[in-house]
Amino acid sequence: MGNPLEKKDRMKIPRAVMPQQDPQERKRNFKEVPFGLTEEMALREASRCLNCPKAPCIKGCPVDVDIPGFIQLILEKDYAGAARKIKETNSLPAVCGRVCPQEEQCEAVCVMGKKFGPVAIGYLERFVADYERENNLIELPHIEPPTGRKVAIVGSGPAGLTVAGQLIKLGHKVTVFEALHKPGGVLVYGIPEFRLPKSIVQAECDFLARMGVEFQNSTVVGKMDTIDELFAMGYDAIFIGSGAGLPNFMGIPGENLIGIYSSNEYLTRSNLMRAFDFPNYDTPIIYGENVAVLGGGNTAMDSVRTALRLGAKNAYIVYRRSEAEMPARKEEIHHAMEEGVQFMMLTAPVNFIGNGDGKVKAMECIKMQLGEPDASGRRRPIPIEGSNFTLDVDLVVVAIGNSSNPLIPQTTPGLQANKWGNIIVNEETKETSRKGVFAGGDIVRGGATVILAAGDGRVAAQHMHKYLMEEVKK
Repeated sequence: MGNPLEKKDRMKIPRAVMPQQDPQERKRNFKEVPFGLTEEMALREASRCLNCPKAPCIKGCPVDVDIPGFIQLILEKDYAGAARKIKETNSLPAVCGRVCPQEEQCEAVCVMGKKFGPVAIGYLERFVADYERENNLIELPHIEPPTGRKVAIVGSGPAGLTVAGQLIKLGHKVTVFEALHKPGGVLVYGIPEFRLPKSIVQAECDFLARMGVEFQNSTVVGKMDTIDELFAMGYDAIFIGSGAGLPNFMGIPGENLIGIYSSNEYLTRSNLMRAFDFPNYDTPIIYGENVAVLGGGNTAMDSVRTALRLGAKNAYIVYRRSEAEMPARKEEIHHAMEEGVQFMMLTAPVNFIGNGDGKVKAMECIKMQLGEPDASGRRRPIPIEGSNFTLDVDLVVVAIGNSSNPLIPQTTPGLQANKWGNIIVNEETKETSRKGVFAGGDIVRGGATVILAAGDGRVAAQHMHKYLMEEVKK
């Protein structure tokens, strides 16, 4: 059964607008902001798809999801079948439907987008994944007979979970080692509840466990066991997906004052350690009234919106470029503005001022102007002499990016990394300089997106399977 509408009629349908919480209500709670599409809305949005013969949307997807295929199943009202179609290449549709930048990937090349707004592929992905989970229609996929090969996966973020899901289906024994006490990596410690409910991440991990994946939490590979020790324990291949968990700071005076957090620590305390759920969880966290978040990426938006929900009266984004250069998703910037976040553009801190008891009370800033583009392609910010001013703050969150976790490269002889500490891999296979060791996600890329990490995991899994079956002798 094809699309019942003629092409010209599909083009008349406006792109779906997802219902969401009112900004004044949601900025004081941690419930998910968008509600998701209704069935009627999903069917209407799916009918906009032109089912293009060359399907540029598939090429725009880092994990090659058959997008016209799953949208066709929506039109046939086989929503669980649509979710399973996505899962053929993407293990995390409920996650990716929420946090992936479809506007820069599959939707960016949608033919409908040239004149009428792209098909809302991300909304539809979320709809079918939620439908499958909420109606208990999740089915275990076919799993090949045991191969006798053992695989260790270091890190349970999107790259590691993707590798685990692919390799367990191929009959390998898979163990995931996670440093924290819950699996999910950046999905649980880095992304707030209002953007990605933790129950969804847990459901994805529970599904992998049902397939046979073993999770070993609270295990810091590189400290408790090294990569070489994992090989000595009988693992035939290892995937490193340990992420970019080393926070960057600015290196300016006063940065060690009480009340200055890295975004990693601030979000981990709120998200993973559930400081937002007081008194059910009594996790220590500083509640600021005047909160400045430094940076312009998605992590900065997550941090400043978290500060609002934790009671901030004034929540500022302090960013040294203009809004046009901000790397955050436009949707996240829009949500932050709706909620009352104050944006201080073309502004950079130069000094943190204490109150005499070691706590931050103010931040000296300087205004900036944009010069010629730098290596990133964005215009370089240049300080304006004499434009200094002081902003009263009692909490600062530094969200200017992260570096790769250095622990494994430092404890693995022969494992090559670049000057930034990112593990060097063969881009086609994701194999490292150590035989049988593969890597992907932020430990290779630096800070990147969930779907790019999942794409790395998918490529790595394919080549790990080949390595296990052809080069590992039993």
